[in-house]
Amino acid sequence: MRGSAVSASAPDVASEVGTSKAAARIRAAAIEVFAAKGYGATTTREIAASLDLSPGAVYPHYKTKESLLFAISLEGHDSALSAITKADQPTALPVDRLTSTVAAYVEWHARNHSLARVVQHELRSLSPEHFQAIAAIRRSTSKVFTRIIESGDACGDFRTIDTEAATLAITSLGVDVSRWFPSNTHSDPAILAQRYVELSLRMVGAQGV
Repeated sequence: MRGSAVSASAPDVASEVGTSKAAARIRAAAIEVFAAKGYGATTTREIAASLDLSPGAVYPHYKTKESLLFAISLEGHDSALSAITKADQPTALPVDRLTSTVAAYVEWHARNHSLARVVQHELRSLSPEHFQAIAAIRRSTSKVFTRIIESGDACGDFRTIDTEAATLAITSLGVDVSRWFPSNTHSDPAILAQRYVELSLRMVGAQGV
């Protein structure tokens, strides 16, 4: 699978997110403010002010602050899923597939750390309906890793103790990058990604690692 991997039953990303330049500017500003202050402590007035716009400038594009958060969450989760599906090579060896997808996932969270911090840590602020839409994309993301791990176990390249736990651990490691990156110790996304690849391969009991 290549490109956006959102299922047909999921919301259409372009229509929900908005394709205009003005909407993109609003999302970009909101990401920075949400990441710095948190969703709950941020007002749409502050977001508009950061762009030197009037308080009502957000509403033609996003009716509520929650709908703006949903647009950001949808775009971010779809982007992260696309990154790992593009990195995956289904005909390659499981160890190579896990290496490329974990690296892509970690690098995405490092390079987009402000966006990732918002979409990964503000889920509780979404409406139930919007939360379910995002949860479906998150499940699709987890399935990419699960299927690779299962493939490795089936051919004997991996010796995973618990497939679901390994998937959760791998995705949790990637998600947590957005909470602290960059730091004094780690500031290069590619180098960090390789460290996390090594950890992930050990978690699944990759042979020869």
